Amino acid sequence: MIRKIIFTLALSLVPSVLLLAAGTAFAADAPSVRVVVPARDIMRGEVIGDSDLTFAQVSGTALPSTTVTKFEALIGMQTRRLLRTGENVRLDDVRHPVVVTKGQTVTMNFSAPGVDLNATGRAMSEGGVGDTVTVQNPASFRMITAIVIGPGAVRATGPASPITTARR
Repeated sequence: MIRKIIFTLALSLVPSVLLLAAGTAFAADAPSVRVVVPARDIMRGEVIGDSDLTFAQVSGTALPSTTVTKFEALIGMQTRRLLRTGENVRLDDVRHPVVVTKGQTVTMNFSAPGVDLNATGRAMSEGGVGDTVTVQNPASFRMITAIVIGPGAVRATGPASPITTARR
């Protein structure tokens, strides 16, 4: 009877020990990746500078694909949330600094071969350079999709833009 109990215990422990040993072996072989992390706590809305960042080594197996690995991807960007010292930074955690705010009057630029038009509109969302925003044309009250090109300036790309209208 005792032999049977010892044999049963041995059979139940062997797979657990093997899995533990295999997991430790694979963890030791996992590549280490150098990622960018904040050198200090960076508050929401702050623009990130070179002195705000440092590098850290992390296991490549636990690394999301959106984790930032280069300083250049973060310098000059604005934080969307509090970034804690030493934590991995994802691309979703930052954005271009806001240069067009919701409700702001903006200059819309419409371009087509041989034609360059400028008009004013009201931004219905905020964005940084390169971001897509919605702008309302005050004359027609139509919503236009536009790309922010600078402070208070957008380039129309939506349905009202001459660039995207169908030609017959």
